Amino acid sequence: MDVERANAARIYDYFLGGAHHFEADRVQAERILAGNPDMAHTCRANRSYLGRVVRWCTAHGYDQFLDLGSGIPTVGNVHEIAPAARVAYVDVEAVAVEYARELTADLDAVTVVQADLTVPYRVLEAAGAHLDLRRPVVVLAIAVLHFVDDDIAAVLGAYRDATVPGSVLAISHGSADHDDPALAARTRAIQEGYRTSASPVHLRDRSVLARAVAGYDLVEPSMVDIVAWPESTGEEAVGAYALVGRKV
Repeated sequence: MDVERANAARIYDYFLGGAHHFEADRVQAERILAGNPDMAHTCRANRSYLGRVVRWCTAHGYDQFLDLGSGIPTVGNVHEIAPAARVAYVDVEAVAVEYARELTADLDAVTVVQADLTVPYRVLEAAGAHLDLRRPVVVLAIAVLHFVDDDIAAVLGAYRDATVPGSVLAISHGSADHDDPALAARTRAIQEGYRTSASPVHLRDRSVLARAVAGYDLVEPSMVDIVAWPESTGEEAVGAYALVGRKV
C-alpha cells in the first residue's frame, strides 16, 4: 500500500466526504480544488449518475453488475441500490478492496476482487466465479477510465466479448472536448491537478469515447454530460460524458 503518493480512489473518497484517505491524498485534493473549486460537486455528480444508471438497469430487469474501479465504499453503493442483484466489485487499490470486503463480508450476493481492470481475463476469471456470464451483465466503468493509459477501446472490447448480447456497458469519462471553452478549461484544470499523483488523468475526445463503446447501441440521450443522463438534473455540466449502451 503506497501512502506516500496520492491515489485516485482515496482522493475520490476525500471529495465525497469519506474518511479513508491519507495526508498525501488530502494535499493532492486541495491542489485539485485550487484549479477547479467545483471538483467536489463533480465527484458527487458522478456518484449520482452511478445511482441513476443502476436504477435504470434494475428497472429494465438487470440483476448482475460488474463494477470496475469501484473505489472505496461510500453512500450509494451498487448493492445498496440493487439489493436483489449479484455484484462483483473490482479495484486494484488496497484500501478500496480492504474496506469493500469489510463492508460486504456478510453479503453472499457480493464479491470483491482485487485486480487491474486493464487485465480483463484476470478480472473475468475471478468475477466469473460469482456472476453468471451466460446471462446479461451490467459492466460499470464510472469515473475510472480516464485514469487508464491503455487503449480503452481494446480494454472495453474484451469485456464486451465476454458478455452475452443484451448486456449493458455504462461509463463516465472526463473530457476537454466541449463546445463551452470555460467547461473545457475547468476539465483541463482537473487533469493538471492529478498530474503528480499516482493516478494521472487522461482526457479523451468524444470521437475516442464513441469508438470505445463500439458494439453497443447507446441508450438515449446518447453521449451527454453526466448531469443530463437519462434526463437533465438541472445541474451545471461538469465536463464528464455519460455513455450507456446495450450489446447488440
